[in-house]
Amino acid sequence: MDLLGDIGLGVQTALSLHNLLYCLFGVFLGTAIGVLPGLGPIATIAMLLPITFGLDATASLIMLAGIYYGAQYGGSTTAILVNLPGESSSVVTALDGYQMARKGRAGAALATAAIGSFVAGTIATVIIALFAPPLADIALKFGPAEYFSLMVLGLVASVVLAHGSLLKAIGMILMGLLVSTVGTDVNSGTQRYTFDLPEMADGISFVVIAMGMFGLGEIIRELENEHTRSVLLTKVTGLMPTRDDFKRMTGPIVRGTALGSLLGILPGGGAMLASFSAYSLEKKISKNGAEFGKGAIEGVAAPESANNAGAQTSFIPMLTLGIPSNPVMALMIGAMIIQGIQPGPAVMTEQPALFWGMIVSMWVGNVFLVILNLPMIGLWVKMISIPYRVLYPIILAFCAIGVFSVNNATFDVYLMALFGVAGYIFSKLECEPAPMLMAYVLGSMMEEYLRRALLLSRGDPMVFIERPISLTMLILAAAALIVVLLPAIRNKREEAFAEED
Repeated sequence: MDLLGDIGLGVQTALSLHNLLYCLFGVFLGTAIGVLPGLGPIATIAMLLPITFGLDATASLIMLAGIYYGAQYGGSTTAILVNLPGESSSVVTALDGYQMARKGRAGAALATAAIGSFVAGTIATVIIALFAPPLADIALKFGPAEYFSLMVLGLVASVVLAHGSLLKAIGMILMGLLVSTVGTDVNSGTQRYTFDLPEMADGISFVVIAMGMFGLGEIIRELENEHTRSVLLTKVTGLMPTRDDFKRMTGPIVRGTALGSLLGILPGGGAMLASFSAYSLEKKISKNGAEFGKGAIEGVAAPESANNAGAQTSFIPMLTLGIPSNPVMALMIGAMIIQGIQPGPAVMTEQPALFWGMIVSMWVGNVFLVILNLPMIGLWVKMISIPYRVLYPIILAFCAIGVFSVNNATFDVYLMALFGVAGYIFSKLECEPAPMLMAYVLGSMMEEYLRRALLLSRGDPMVFIERPISLTMLILAAAALIVVLLPAIRNKREEAFAEED
C-alpha cells in the first residue's frame, strides 16, 4: 500500500475549501460546546445528525469529528478559568489548572493545555495513519464468526470500563440489545416488539434514541442542578510558558500522549479514562508530587495530552473494524449508516478519499484549535456566563426539529421525549446510558453476523470456537469478565472511579 499516495489523497480532500470550512465549523462548535457545561459532544452530535442528510459523507464526518476533539479542548478552558469542567474528561485538569489561574498563571495553564493538546493530536493522527491500514487489512480476512466474537469482546470491554455497578452496566447492555431487535425481521418479515404500532415497523431510529437519552436527558439533569459560576475577572496574561515550564511539561506530554493513544482504542475507554490515568501516573512518578492539586503544571499537561490523544485514537476501531470504542464513535457509525456507508474495513478501500481525508482533517483541526482558542479566550469566558434557562429552550427546539425532520413523524418526537425521561431515570439510578447506546448500534450487526455464521456452518455453534481468531476474542472477553469480578480487582475499580468522580 502506497502510504504517501494515500496521505496525498487525504491532503487533497481535507484541504478543499468545502471540507476546510466544515472542519473549521466543527472545531469551533466543539470548543463552544466544551466550554458550556451540560451539553457535551454526545448531545451535540446527536442533534446535528439530521443535518448530515444534506451533506456529502466526507464533509459531515469531518465536521462531527471536529466537534468531538474540539470539545475536549474547550472543556479545559472553563476547567482552568472557572473550576467548572465543560467536559467530563477535563475534570482532572481543573485540579491544578484552576489553582494555577488563582496564582495569576492562567495564561501559562491555557498555553500548556494548548501545547499538550496539539502535540498529542499530531502524534495520535500519525498513529492512526500508520496503524489503521494494517488493522483494516487484517479485518478484511474476518468472517461472520470473527465479527460476532469481536463485537462480543467490544461489549464486554465497555461493561468492564463503565462507571458504577457491573450488574447495572450489563443490564444496560442487554437493554440496548433488546431495543435493537424492535421492528421487522429482515429474514422472516415478522414484526418484533412493535406493539402493533405501524410507526415502529422499521424499528426505533438511532437519532431518536441518541437525542432522547443524551439531549433531553442532559437538559433535565442540568435543570435540577443549577451551576454557580465564578469567572476569573482578571485579564489573562503571560500566555508564553517559561523555560522551566517547558522542561517540566515535556515528559508529562509524551507520557500522557502514549497512555491516551493506547486507552483511546479500548472499547469504553476514551478521553475520560485517559486523562484520569495520565494524572494518576504523573502524580506517582513526578519529583513535584507534593505540588499536585496546588498548581502543578504537570497536572495540566498530562491529562490534556491524554484526553486529546484518546479522543483521536478512538477513531481507529471505528474506521477499521466498524466497532465503536465510546458513545461518540457509536454516533459516528450512525452518521455513516445515514450516509449509506457500511462501517468496517471496506471503508478504506471503497471510500479512500473519506478515510484519508478524515485522518488529515484531524491534524488540520488541531492547527485550527490552536489558532482559534488562545486569542478568543474572552469570547469563551463570556459564553460561560449565559444562563442555562436561556440555553435549554434553544437546545430543546433543536432536538425536536432534528428528530421530526428525519421521517417527518410527530411519533418520533414523542418517542424521543420517552427516551429523554428514561435517560433521566437511568442517571438517577446511576445506570450509564452509554453502554446501552453502544449495544443498540452493535445489536443489529451482531444478529446479522450470528445468522450468517450459523448459516455457513449449517447451524453448528462450534464454528465460533473452531475458528482461531473467533476463539481468541471469546476467551479474552470471558477473561475480562472473570478478572473484573474478582473481589480485589472489583474493589480497586470502584475505588478508581470514586476518585475520578
